[in-house]
Amino acid sequence: PRTRVITVAAIVGAAYAVLTMALAPISYGPVQFRISEALCVLPLLFPYTSIGLFVGCLVANLLSPVGIMDIVFGSLATLGAELCVAWIGASARRAGVLPGWKDRILACLMPVLWNGVIVGAMLAWAYTPDTFWSGFAVIGGQVALGEAVVLFLLGLPLIALLPRLRKSPAVV
Repeated sequence: PRTRVITVAAIVGAAYAVLTMALAPISYGPVQFRISEALCVLPLLFPYTSIGLFVGCLVANLLSPVGIMDIVFGSLATLGAELCVAWIGASARRAGVLPGWKDRILACLMPVLWNGVIVGAMLAWAYTPDTFWSGFAVIGGQVALGEAVVLFLLGLPLIALLPRLRKSPAVV
């Protein structure tokens, strides 16, 4: 089982990095829609994917026009969000039940909040250092909005779909 956990975490991280880099024009900058962020709901059901998502984000951020700041702060924002998502799902996993709608919505909100604040601040510092606070309000809002669109349009349905896939004979 440990090999499977590491393998799944690595595959999730690779998927995050590839999706982000393949869709680079919409994945980086003050206005971004990282389609890969839909995967950030996975720790709700599979907590070990948190590390894979962190590493995938770190790898993807190597291409960021913001450079080392995004590699460090953007990746740490993802890690913080993913640990919160895993924590939200912990009680349901212990009880052997699927997370309820409240937990699913909270799981989608974690990356929105973490990235809106941390990535928003980092991008405001990079792009509007002279007007940081007003830049942060705008850019943080743009980042949070992009996250919310991706997570609620793609991530929320993914949470509902995953338990059905686990029961499918095609999925090992």
